[in-house]
Amino acid sequence: MSEIATLASRQLDAYNQSDLDAFVACYHSAVRVFEGETLVCEGTNAFRARYERLFTDFEFGARVDERLDVGPHCVDLEHWWRIDPETGTQSEGAILVCYEAVEGRIGIVRFLR
Repeated sequence: MSEIATLASRQLDAYNQSDLDAFVACYHSAVRVFEGETLVCEGTNAFRARYERLFTDFEFGARVDERLDVGPHCVDLEHWWRIDPETGTQSEGAILVCYEAVEGRIGIVRFLR
């Protein structure tokens, strides 16, 4: 397994264990997160803030049904679910998540819906 696939697996495990510190530790200090072509956050402080409420308030999880791994790139077909703590409503969906390694961490994440 490549470095980026190992990092993608590690961050998914931390995500499913609701371990925000271990999750963030998989990402580069200058991580950039995109929704399609739009930059939605940059740097670990913004990254942590983006996920903090999810990790604190929600029940959630994800699984990867397929992973493509080429060079410094990894693309996961991810199925996710979460339960809203206020309504108890469960939502779920599928998304492509593209990861790119930078200096031994995940440096770029792109969500494709």
